[in-house]
Amino acid sequence: MQLNELRPSHGATKKRKRVGRGPGSGHGKTATKGHKGHQARSGGGKNKAFEGGQMPLTRRIPKFGFKNPFRVEYQVVNVGLLEERFDAGATVDAVALYEHGVLQSKFAPVKVLGTGTLTKKLSLKVDAISDSARQKVETAGGSIAIVTQSARQKQNSAVRLKHAAHA
Repeated sequence: MQLNELRPSHGATKKRKRVGRGPGSGHGKTATKGHKGHQARSGGGKNKAFEGGQMPLTRRIPKFGFKNPFRVEYQVVNVGLLEERFDAGATVDAVALYEHGVLQSKFAPVKVLGTGTLTKKLSLKVDAISDSARQKVETAGGSIAIVTQSARQKQNSAVRLKHAAHA
């Protein structure tokens, strides 16, 4: 047997249905769409979510609450982690936290929370800080500077610094 002699077994293949090719084809005139109605029209038909007139799933499911599109999502860091990762006298900002593997993004806002203890004197430059964290940093002799830039502003200033370094 040769490759050119191979054929699919009888009945395994079927001819493609070619609609709208005249009355002799058996699929002429209405081209298998029937007479009139939504389904017969150009562009007519049901959408994916249509459930035969039953109340669609998206309308059956109860909807609760409100998601504020202007909410600020902070990256959270605890003072105990700062104690572990940074030496005394270090400046802690988003870039330093990112380089130490604490943050996922160096541009998203950072908030320091007060879980853990802090004995080292650190200089913090963050977007927000809790009262307990502020108290622990100040007790340890550190300083806090609140940064009021958005993530986009931070990213743009980082790009500008990068271009200035190359120029």
